[in-house]
Amino acid sequence: MDVGVRLFTWLNGKLVGEDAFGNRYYVHKGGRKRDGHEMRWVLYKGMAEASKVPPEWHAWLHHSVDALPDAQAARFAWQKDHMPNLTGTPYAYRPPGHVLQGGKRERATGDYEPWTPA
Repeated sequence: MDVGVRLFTWLNGKLVGEDAFGNRYYVHKGGRKRDGHEMRWVLYKGMAEASKVPPEWHAWLHHSVDALPDAQAARFAWQKDHMPNLTGTPYAYRPPGHVLQGGKRERATGDYEPWTPA
């Protein structure tokens, strides 16, 4: 995060919450609005990556909801914890046969039949 964002946040930001990843969420303490909505922004912990914002905070940032997310809110059994996008990291999914996983995969078997021109 650059010096300008830190300075703007220090001068104008009011901290309203923090998520489980350590990202901090702010509103403009003077009530300043942009496009008819109060100004809201996030300061990421670590590298700025939009996929690190959990869905409930994403909805708040984009004015889909006005209430701040409640960390104690009940969750359904089928809801999984939020996971940032891991593409491009060492933790990204790589199927068997991927170049970075050795480049070898099992031979195709069973129902594969190559096309042959008539």
